[in-house]
Formats: sequence, structure tokens, C-alpha cells
Amino acid sequence: MAKNPKYVPITDLEQDAEAVLNRVRKSPKPLVITQRGRAAAIMLSAKAYERSERERSLLRLLVRGEREIARGKGYDLDEVLKEADS
Repeated sequence: MAKNPKYVPITDLEQDAEAVLNRVRKSPKPLVITQRGRAAAIMLSAKAYERSERERSLLRLLVRGEREIARGKGYDLDEVLKEADS
């Protein structure tokens, strides 16, 4: 979660959903919806969600690469760089 997330009570969402959505769209940070004083849900703009999914996908690829290296699969970085230079 973001370092300083913004909080909105669920009653604010119920009473003025349009204003809350506008707030979400304007910020790259998540908006925490609270219910009875506790975090109940997280809202993200579509753009922030897509960025987050791309980052998560890249992280999965990195983890997969590390596992392949640990199993002795993959390519040596120096060899890849030499091939790329030629």
C-alpha cells in the first residue's frame, strides 16, 4: 500500500460516489475505503491498476528468470551482451 494512503469512509462513497471516483481518477495513489473505521477496500484508477499489473507481470518474469538461473538454465549475461554488441 502507498506510504500515505488517502482514506474515505464508505458513507462518503454511498453519498457522493461521483466525487470519490473523481478523486481516484486524479491520483495515482490508492484510495482506502473504510467501514466502521477499518480498511474495507482499495480503489485505484484504471490507469494506476494497469500500471500495477504491468509491474507485477515484470516481477513474475524476474522471479522466473532467477529460478531458471538457480536451476542452471538460461544464458550468461556476458555472452548475451557480446552477442548483442556484434
